Amino acid sequence: MQLDLSGRHALVCGASQGIGRASAIELAELGANVTLLARSTDALRTVAESLPRAHAGQHHDWRSVDMLDTASLQATATAIAAGEPVHILINNTGGPPGGPASTATAAEFESAFRQHLLGGQVLLQALLPGMRASGYGRIVNVISTSVKEPIAGLGVSNTVRAAVAGWAKTLSGELAADGITVNNVLPGYTRTSRLDGLLAAKAAASGQGEDEIAQGLIATIPARRFGEAGEVAAVIAFLCTPAAAYVNGVSIAVDGGRTRALS
Repeated sequence: MQLDLSGRHALVCGASQGIGRASAIELAELGANVTLLARSTDALRTVAESLPRAHAGQHHDWRSVDMLDTASLQATATAIAAGEPVHILINNTGGPPGGPASTATAAEFESAFRQHLLGGQVLLQALLPGMRASGYGRIVNVISTSVKEPIAGLGVSNTVRAAVAGWAKTLSGELAADGITVNNVLPGYTRTSRLDGLLAAKAAASGQGEDEIAQGLIATIPARRFGEAGEVAAVIAFLCTPAAAYVNGVSIAVDGGRTRALS
């Protein structure tokens, strides 16, 4: 199986922690040069310094930028691609705050749309020339199982994640002939700071303890446990390899079997 990513350059968003950080590690272990993108300068530097270097000449870098600042994001992505063409894009960013869709403000929807969909579009347009020139491109969007089954209490997230899934499916048809695949990975309940925040919010709203809330969620997962960031990252990394060249336009749930939908 061809899993070697030596000579490929990956840009990983949200790479300072959680699934983004784990994905950066997996890609580096497969030989890719990895550039990390997030807001936290200190955390990015620490992660970049700790990434594996599987072969001579392999190198890693980082850039600090806010996905909500579209102009800065565009400038940053353009500069990264000018320095070294990017072959792999991992679109990953923190989810919107919880709450019902019916009470969310227009500003909340607009902010989430800008962060998740417009951010991805800006990155795509900056990196696409390099992917096309090399005849190799892998775009993986880390979204949510909510694109298959909306999650109660995450109204804005459900809405915007579905928009990203539609955008990705459209791109998968447009770019396939250029050797570029576009896929989505849908994490279930995974041990990250995002899950910690959701547990805290549910506990505050219900008056139950966080452990009790956690056990209730685990009871809905056939695997009877939360996932680990590295387990999601392993699927992301595989989709970026030559071995996954014929996997295109799909949304893969990594959720321990929790999602009941067939498609």
